[in-house]
Amino acid sequence: EAAAVVAASQPEVAAGSAASAVVLPERLQRREAERQQGVERQRQKKEAQVVKEEQSEFFLAAFAREREAVEALLAAGTLEEAAARLQALQKLLTGSVRFLAPYEVRQGQETVARLQGDLAARRQQLQPKKKFAFRALKKEAAPGSAPRPAEPAPPAPAAPGIGLAEGESGGPPLCGFSGAQDEELELGPAELLQQDVLLSELRGCRVRLRGNPNTLRVRDCHGCTVLCGPVSTSVLVDGCSDCLLALACQQLRTHRTRHCRVYVQVTSRAVIEACSEVSFAPYSWSYDGIERDFESSGLDRNSNNWNLVDDFDWLATDKPSPNWSLIPEQERITCWD
Repeated sequence: EAAAVVAASQPEVAAGSAASAVVLPERLQRREAERQQGVERQRQKKEAQVVKEEQSEFFLAAFAREREAVEALLAAGTLEEAAARLQALQKLLTGSVRFLAPYEVRQGQETVARLQGDLAARRQQLQPKKKFAFRALKKEAAPGSAPRPAEPAPPAPAAPGIGLAEGESGGPPLCGFSGAQDEELELGPAELLQQDVLLSELRGCRVRLRGNPNTLRVRDCHGCTVLCGPVSTSVLVDGCSDCLLALACQQLRTHRTRHCRVYVQVTSRAVIEACSEVSFAPYSWSYDGIERDFESSGLDRNSNNWNLVDDFDWLATDKPSPNWSLIPEQERITCWD
């Protein structure tokens, strides 16, 4: 009987050994497959990093060449060609932001902004100066003589509130408004065309800029609504609070700003720094002639990165910045007037 029991158990033992032999290789195969996948991921990551570094090196070299060319043209006074090369430089930066490090983007934006300022200064410098002439003093009419016709008044400036951007001394004046409170302010296409516009120290104002400026700076404004047509190059919003802005531009930089809503069309990634409670939505303001202004600005209406924002104070990549958000679609403004 004992022999029979041993004989009967032997097939079971053999079957168990065979099953273990099958399971063990399957586990090893799974581990090997996982290891191979991990190796492949690391290889792809390394290759992607190499490609990114090569793209960055190519951009930096090309950007440096174009910057030097623009500087040489400005020095020679060839301003139209300098403006065209500067626009190409801006497009090079805009098309490269996806693979550049944030500090490289910031340096590029600062360089473009500096060159734009240099171009505006050279234009002002090379403009023909008005000739100086003495004006005869007005004499009182003799009794009984016919009154002399009044001399025409000198032309008024294109817009009140002309001033300089914060931190700048000298240089060409900017058109715009400054120091107003609770007013309706407006500029049209003829006043704005390729001008550098400054809005500063406004309180509770509503500003409509119907036209195509070259640059726009909004500084130290509070409780204001600013509606602006397409800006050819850059917009800087600095030190503002509780404002509503509608902006279309190549480059948007926002500094020291809080609790503002920005409806924007921007061809590069917007940048915020030292900001809080800033929210974004796509640009939706419109007026008669805006299509013509977009054409003269050179902006691509089909390129809009309104929801891509770089926060220079938030370096974490796995969590979104708490300093900005998107305006929910149901809360966006659709009627501006």
